[in-house]
Amino acid sequence: MDKKEIFSRVDHTLLTQTARWEEIKQICDDAITYGVASVCIPPSYVKRVKEYVQEKMAVCTVIGFPNGYQTTAVKVFETKNAIENGADEIDMVINIGAVKDKEYDKILDEIKQLKEVCGDRILKVIIETCLLTDDEKIRMCEIVTEAGADFIKTSTGFSKAGATFDDVALFAKHVGEGVRIKAAGGIASFDDAEKFIELGADRLGTSRIVKLAKNQEATGY
Repeated sequence: MDKKEIFSRVDHTLLTQTARWEEIKQICDDAITYGVASVCIPPSYVKRVKEYVQEKMAVCTVIGFPNGYQTTAVKVFETKNAIENGADEIDMVINIGAVKDKEYDKILDEIKQLKEVCGDRILKVIIETCLLTDDEKIRMCEIVTEAGADFIKTSTGFSKAGATFDDVALFAKHVGEGVRIKAAGGIASFDDAEKFIELGADRLGTSRIVKLAKNQEATGY
């Protein structure tokens, strides 16, 4: 698999709390240069980023990030606001506590509400795999499918661990038709990226792949 193919699946990401405009602008420039799928940035930068990149690439942002325990009403508002500011793709975090309490109808309803707001825009659902059992991951594959979301995503990159090969393979076995997979967090090499894609990932959430291409130290998300 050539690097161009890998770049085409990357959501080039900067979500650190200290992210400054010059850093955000730089990842936008790099994202355009390397032909990535989108640039994934904090909601507070969406409007400025959209004005900067215009139609040169997709702008992705995060909702309920990183813990997912905001109310559904807050997540709906965040999503509407992000779209009004120019977001093309939304990565939402589920309520992990609701998974642990087996409040699956609540999670299903929340995802459906956000997908309704997104309309034709892409909605990715972050389930934070490092905090879930395999049975819970499988149940979330079913719920994300039933809710009509576009992607199931492994991780925020802000918890105990990021994407694993085993989790992406598990997703590939249990998501329904039309639901794609995003592996995110800790993707540290082109070999890792290629393996995630081979296992079934359609998107890769990472900042390291572009850094590697620029011969920079591959640190961060």
